[in-house]
Amino acid sequence: MASLAFSASRTNLSPCHFAGSDTPKQAGEGPALGKSIFPRKQNTSGLTVTNVATKLPPTVLSPQKEVSGHRKLAAWTSVRQERWEGELVVEGEIPLWLDGTYLRNGPGLWHIGDYNFRHLFDGYATLVRLHFENGRLMMGHRQIESEAYKAAKRNKRLCYREFSEVPKPGNFLAYIGDLANLFSGASLTDNANTGVVKLGDGRVVCITETMKGSIEIDPNTLDTIGKFEYSDTLGGLIHSAHPIVTDTEFLTLLPDLINPGYLVVRMEPGSNERKLIGRVNCRGGPAPGWVHSFPVTEHYIVVPEMPLRYCAQNLLKAEPTPLYKFEWHPESKAFVHVMCKASGKIVASVEVPLYVTFHFINAYEETDEDGRVTAVVADCCEHNADTSILDKLRLQNLRTSSGKDVLPDARVGRFVIPLDGSPYGKLEAALDPDEHGRGMDMCSINPAFLGKKYRYAYACGAQRPCYFPTPSLRLDLVEKKAKNWFDEGSVPSEPFFVARPGGTEEDDGVVISMISDKNGEGYALILDGSTFEEIARAKFPYGLPYGLHGCWVPKK
Repeated sequence: MASLAFSASRTNLSPCHFAGSDTPKQAGEGPALGKSIFPRKQNTSGLTVTNVATKLPPTVLSPQKEVSGHRKLAAWTSVRQERWEGELVVEGEIPLWLDGTYLRNGPGLWHIGDYNFRHLFDGYATLVRLHFENGRLMMGHRQIESEAYKAAKRNKRLCYREFSEVPKPGNFLAYIGDLANLFSGASLTDNANTGVVKLGDGRVVCITETMKGSIEIDPNTLDTIGKFEYSDTLGGLIHSAHPIVTDTEFLTLLPDLINPGYLVVRMEPGSNERKLIGRVNCRGGPAPGWVHSFPVTEHYIVVPEMPLRYCAQNLLKAEPTPLYKFEWHPESKAFVHVMCKASGKIVASVEVPLYVTFHFINAYEETDEDGRVTAVVADCCEHNADTSILDKLRLQNLRTSSGKDVLPDARVGRFVIPLDGSPYGKLEAALDPDEHGRGMDMCSINPAFLGKKYRYAYACGAQRPCYFPTPSLRLDLVEKKAKNWFDEGSVPSEPFFVARPGGTEEDDGVVISMISDKNGEGYALILDGSTFEEIARAKFPYGLPYGLHGCWVPKK
């Protein structure tokens, strides 16, 4: 795409350098980033400026279509160039133990030529890298080279089905061909724009909800290595966008759209073969409920069945419906199923109040005085069974709603699923929603507490009035309190917790987030995991689009 062409200075490069695309240098472009040359000085925020690189180079805006009235905040605009790399100015002190790479994935390019996409989830994937070493910070970003992205660049038009976008067929025969390709999966996107995970064998994979949208990348260069091909014969077209990944296993759910249910599968490190643990049959509705994410405990896998269900008819439509590829079926009721990891047997299947969630936070087991498991507790970012959150994420809404209080209410929804054969489970707020402004999403925890009883979670909440989650939160689920970090007019991405090696406390670590600020710029933010006070920040050369989910790759 012509709009992605950008020049870069190739002069004065140091080991910590600036890199852009390979087009010729623009006149008047600044120098590349190099080693620290400036003495310490005091910043107006009270943070000490350290580890300063040379002057940040100016950037050239790509000739993309701007949206009237929304030129400042970069969160909802396409990334300015295809790639960038350089060392950042650090204000404050990055802990020396923070040694590794934070990767964040998300949609970052929402236009092709003069055509603008409609929904946040449609954008082509932009991968951002923050590399921490000896108190210094290198940043880079790059587009993931999916077939969908490369075809769009080559043909200057949409070529695959995205979340809300469908290629426009040239004639009736082309339309019939597109339907055939939809059922075979050939026309579904491989635009891996949702998450990024580090497998137990060290491979790093970017993912989305289409199975073909699993792409391996190099965490050091951000190069696209190629498709992550599953070697089994389980089939299917879609899977959960949030697998459970540890050093020892990879767990995910495969919705069965033909015979409504879910396959629960496991993949071992070093393998591309998923093996079946068990199957859950849906208890209601014409199709499985959406499973964007799911939680696990030490011994169980929790399979949610929302009444927000996949809808084949909506998939076939050329124009999006308000619920896109889903349909709301409250009459079908809502359920939660619990499967034993070891045997694949279902140990509980309960009806619960209606719910809508994108993201589960964590789950754990409750035991009696004899150590027997009596219940499973699962926490999620729950939207009060309100499906309107999907349509609120249309780009036009995000670009024109600043200052309006239109963010639907949300809470930390806590499911309690008894294992005594009871037909019903509970769903209630784990803490007063007013503690976090009745907004809740984009969560992380200390990974050492995955599937275990835990106290702290980090998420994005609301500072009313707001149209999108704006403050970053530290939630104390024992004291039922929330601390927040807030920069008025700015939009933070997922607050990601990185534990301090050797730490013994659950909140001993830092929280990393990327901020789009109200002036059109952006910066990396590092907060203390315990006090939730800012300890460092580093300004980006320009504002970046809003990103979704990330992972931590420790230094080997």
